[in-house]
Amino acid sequence: MSRGPRPHRALEEAVPIAKARGIVQMTLSGPERIFDIAIISKVPVTFARVMFAPAILATIQQLAEEFKDEIAQLRLIARDTAITAELWLRSKHGTWRFFLVTPNSLVEIDREGKRIVSGQTVAYVAGIAAREEGSAPS
Repeated sequence: MSRGPRPHRALEEAVPIAKARGIVQMTLSGPERIFDIAIISKVPVTFARVMFAPAILATIQQLAEEFKDEIAQLRLIARDTAITAELWLRSKHGTWRFFLVTPNSLVEIDREGKRIVSGQTVAYVAGIAAREEGSAPS
């Protein structure tokens, strides 16, 4: 399921970003890894997946398609108001973008986990469900 080795430079740079939000716990490498970093704070507890993004300025729809497997894995994490899952993307030049992964959308957030007012939100699952419904027998 993984697309190659872990992004070591991105993970190294992600740790200080995560430490600004709480206590950081790193996961071990492995094929069943769903997230890379757990950020333990009062509320919420955040599970973040850190990935290298060659096209960091792509639209949120393009990024959702490019990282659909990682987004699907993050959606496996149990949710309530105290638990969040995020996708953190880093370009080769050190530019970061952060996304809150919800059961039915992808929301652009800042490095502190707050929704960006002018950021994008995409109803990610809706497009996939529509394609699946179209191919199902009536």
